Amino acid sequence: MRFRLRAFWTNESGATAIEYGLIAALIFLVIVTSVSAFGNKTTGIMEAVSAAIDAAI
Repeated sequence: MRFRLRAFWTNESGATAIEYGLIAALIFLVIVTSVSAFGNKTTGIMEAVSAAIDAAI
């Protein structure tokens, strides 16, 4: 019983999966944040261009 308990506590194979999951979550958050920020800037530019075209017509 002690051997199995010690083997369970020293097994680190699950830690690697958790680390990869955290890295993937961080990358996902960076992508979502950057796309959101870029989208907001692009929307403002497109509205300005649309208003300039409407004024010219």
